[in-house]
Amino acid sequence: MGRTTIIRIAAIGAYLLFLLFSALLGFSPGEKMLDNLSGFLMEMAKILPCAFILIGLFEVWVKKESVEKHLGSKSGPLGYIWAVLLAATTVGGVIVALPVAYSLFRKGAKLGVIFAYIGAAAVCRIPMTIFEASFLGLKFTAVRFLVSLPLIVLSSGILGRFLEKRNYRIREGK
Repeated sequence: MGRTTIIRIAAIGAYLLFLLFSALLGFSPGEKMLDNLSGFLMEMAKILPCAFILIGLFEVWVKKESVEKHLGSKSGPLGYIWAVLLAATTVGGVIVALPVAYSLFRKGAKLGVIFAYIGAAAVCRIPMTIFEASFLGLKFTAVRFLVSLPLIVLSSGILGRFLEKRNYRIREGK
């Protein structure tokens, strides 16, 4: 075990001990942290299994050639549109979008399109948009889309080209 691994384990252990002692001694900030952690873990337990099943099915059912054609280096501007549309249907936010992005990368999507997908998944998911429009109004939602989506696509394209010129590669997992 490396030094950083030991430090991470110690930090997590200290955090869990803090939560335990907070619950035992009635320390209010620690109890609130424990409530937040348990709520977050319950939400993730509901979302992640379904998301990973869908990602697994995506890995098996969607052909690499299809991803390369629509999201790869020869997709052009249409690849960014497909990425935004795919991101709009992503449930679970960026936590789910990151494994999907990795799957897209493994199937041949270009970096700029992957970055656009991640950015759009954070900004324009359909459930979040409906919720936002119902509280803040359609005008606000439309303005936010008209400002954020072009910026996401533009910055994703620039960053993707920048990294591709330097032959950047995403490291494979351990």
